[in-house]
Amino acid sequence: MLKKILKWLLILAGLAFIGLVSVLLMIMAAFGAFDKEYTIQELIAHYDSKQAEMLALKSYFQSIVPAHHTVKIEFTDNNELNIFHISTLDTTTGSKMRNDNWDLKIKSARVDSMITSLGWSRKTLKILKAKLDEAGCISVTNSSPFNIGFQRSGMGMYFYNLFDKPIPDSLRANYDDSCTYVLYTDQVVLEYGGGAVGPQCFPW
Repeated sequence: MLKKILKWLLILAGLAFIGLVSVLLMIMAAFGAFDKEYTIQELIAHYDSKQAEMLALKSYFQSIVPAHHTVKIEFTDNNELNIFHISTLDTTTGSKMRNDNWDLKIKSARVDSMITSLGWSRKTLKILKAKLDEAGCISVTNSSPFNIGFQRSGMGMYFYNLFDKPIPDSLRANYDDSCTYVLYTDQVVLEYGGGAVGPQCFPW
């Protein structure tokens, strides 16, 4: 009898251990512990191979965002919206109104309202997604400098910052700190944005 009890206790302990490990692995996966990390050389190689597509994306996005608006949009792997932020400048007061949204279904009243406010349609979103796919990227923001999100890794993300003109000498140090920013050309800066946990600088 004692042997049977010990046997069942060992079985239960083994199952509990397997369950604990499984839960830990799921939590680690959710936080991107197994996501690919990209090197600076890989970001440079990607930019060099997709430069024309990125510039086409930039031109298209700038053409569809209304004046006095800043839009950040990021698509998920299953063609939904991870981020859809709109910032509108009130030219009279100089204040900004923000409309920040995460995890949206493209086919939703919320998205319909937002794209209507920008003069967009769902076709606009399809074209934008296609241009991002062509550039091998997932997000875009008409900020200054223009920002294109390459890929996420864990809670961090890799970006390309595209300047309209060569970066002035007075700003070069800000965009070449070897942590968040790496200067590639006089108009292209690589960026790594760290999350709440995990690496905070570019992996070298």
